[in-house]
Amino acid sequence: MRLIAGVDEVGRGPLAGPVVAAAVILDPDNPIEGLTDSKKLSEKKRDRYFELIKEKALCWAIGRAEVDEIDRINILQASMRAMERAVEQLNESPHHVLVDGNKLPQFSMTAEAIIKGDLIEPCISAASIIAKVTRDREMVEMDEKFPGYGFAKHKGYPTKQHRDALLTLGLTDIHRRSYAPVQKILL
Repeated sequence: MRLIAGVDEVGRGPLAGPVVAAAVILDPDNPIEGLTDSKKLSEKKRDRYFELIKEKALCWAIGRAEVDEIDRINILQASMRAMERAVEQLNESPHHVLVDGNKLPQFSMTAEAIIKGDLIEPCISAASIIAKVTRDREMVEMDEKFPGYGFAKHKGYPTKQHRDALLTLGLTDIHRRSYAPVQKILL
């Protein structure tokens, strides 16, 4: 059987938190109906699919890049590394990798980038869901650790609430210092 891994990442735009990637190899004998881009699903549906994917996929894995790495090498390179790490963590080695987007990380196997792949390739949709639910849950935990920023609501994205909190509360350990709105606070 030819194993194909879908890969996607989440968290390029936020001012805080890691970038999280997931790799998923679906079981062709045990399909999951209705998979699509995680952003098109309600939180409740994402949570349901998250459990279903973990249960039915041949394997899945998470890769990540933390804030210090994002600040050191930039978000694009950090995203590529997170995706590489996700594929490396898989229990099965895929023969081919499908990546959402227009850029490819460096894999040891063949791969192709597919623009809007999370809408058309179920394995990428599954990776999109695993990555988003994982990161969102982590940002809810960060909301408890750093109250007042609203991480549970905006997940670190640059909303008005988040920018206002930065001005009144300052930076946390999970803020990306290389991002322009955060740099303004440092000046």
